[in-house]
Amino acid sequence: MASIAVCPGSFDPITYGHLDIIRRGAKVFDEVYVVVLNNSSKNPLFSVNERMDLIKHVTKDLQNVKVDEFQGLLIDYAQSVNANAIIRGLRAVSDFEYEMQITSMNRVLNENIETFFIMTNNQYSFLSSSIVKEVAKYDGKITELVPPIVEKALHEKFER
Repeated sequence: MASIAVCPGSFDPITYGHLDIIRRGAKVFDEVYVVVLNNSSKNPLFSVNERMDLIKHVTKDLQNVKVDEFQGLLIDYAQSVNANAIIRGLRAVSDFEYEMQITSMNRVLNENIETFFIMTNNQYSFLSSSIVKEVAKYDGKITELVPPIVEKALHEKFER
């Protein structure tokens, strides 16, 4: 049986922190679905399709990574692709508390799908998409935070 994992997130936009988690997950699992959350209650900078395109571009060298979108319960999506795992990245203890609640609920919904936490690389422990967008908005340096294509897309979004 193939090991299939789902790596969910808003990825608005994808950062080197996200990419670190995806790459490391791709080393462990046979297939990794990077799924973009389509949350209508949020006001993202990039559309779902734009986010998916950016993710596809920066993961094109990872043959076992697929990019998709979902709306609704993550556990339902995971079941639909026969995933047996969910990958979640952790930056700090505060992330763990939130993720533990979600993991506990997912286990109630389907105890056959395990959640694997991957600690982000220390150099990305402070990094979030929100911080990147804020710095990019004011034309700050983000070269070390996001892949070049993402940096270009951010500059295009914030052109004045």
